[in-house]
Amino acid sequence: MTDARGFAAFPPQRTGARFATSWWGRAWIKALEDTSLDHTLLKNGRAYAKTGQVGPITVSPGRLAAVTEHEYDTVVRVEQLTDAAWERFLDQVAAKAGHIAALLDRDMPHDLVEAAEDAAVPLLPTVGDLEPECSCPDWGHPCKHAAALCYQASWLLDDDPFVLLLLRGRGERELIEGLQRRDVPATAPQGVPVADAYALGVPPLPDPPPLDVTFTPLGLEPAPGVDVAALEVLAASAASRARELLHTGASTPLTEYQDRVRLSAEFGLDLGLDAAVAAWRHGGAGGLDALESPWTPPKQDLARARALLEAGWEGEPPAVETWRNQWTVGDRQLRYGRDGRWYPFARRDGAWWPDGPPERDPSALLT
Repeated sequence: MTDARGFAAFPPQRTGARFATSWWGRAWIKALEDTSLDHTLLKNGRAYAKTGQVGPITVSPGRLAAVTEHEYDTVVRVEQLTDAAWERFLDQVAAKAGHIAALLDRDMPHDLVEAAEDAAVPLLPTVGDLEPECSCPDWGHPCKHAAALCYQASWLLDDDPFVLLLLRGRGERELIEGLQRRDVPATAPQGVPVADAYALGVPPLPDPPPLDVTFTPLGLEPAPGVDVAALEVLAASAASRARELLHTGASTPLTEYQDRVRLSAEFGLDLGLDAAVAAWRHGGAGGLDALESPWTPPKQDLARARALLEAGWEGEPPAVETWRNQWTVGDRQLRYGRDGRWYPFARRDGAWWPDGPPERDPSALLT
């Protein structure tokens, strides 16, 4: 006889919490909702499930049980598989090594369920397979208490598909023992043996592409409605950007706004982005982010920066006013960027203005 499994009561959930994120958990919910004769009771059941009005849950072969609000005894019964059906199911699992690994990894592969169905082994419940019982006076089928229990059970199924198999009659231990009595199919060796792979050594990397390629301006012919000069500027800018990416190895593409700022900084365009252009000229995308996006750095990063400041200051370091990634000392402000550098800012016309290239050491910018 398989021992029952007990699960602690779920606490009240946050607003918007979902039921069943796994596909087999959603199949369980669908069986419940297709069986229901009253959608209002289902709605109440969802509310009961999310507000923690279901006690600890016990799962045993063919039986899901809990004590719900007002001490009602609530049970949902599921038909157990026959011994012959279990043997056919184990045959399907053992026929593919990946099925065993998936189950042990708490996953229920689609093709395993389909193979079981082909062998006349219904793992997932369908309409009418869930039989609710409750000691409450409600005649609903299911009542709100049984519905709440089923909704919470979907969370258990998400975490562990062995809960479903236990409801169908057998637990994890019995299943593993049954599989161990079968021959697991051997998989054909693939790839190169480890010893041979290490013996090959590390092949040399290819030479980097040349970076001294001179860009040849486009020789465009004038055409009606086409600003040839603007196209030539854009082509030169794209070549410059490609060269920069090749040199730095950067892979994060610029947003449309960042690229507009970059073009303004590179060609002196007047697009009303003076502060952004100054930030870009001093620090590129990192400088622009420091100008416009406050964030909260990890505590260890700030502690390391404070130690650098104290070590680099002769005598008592200045009083620093801190807010998220911003340190203010009088009319000087440092902003810690997501790239690990500190960006200096100075007060200008009541606003903070980019004031130089960044440094790793904040004391270098204040002293």
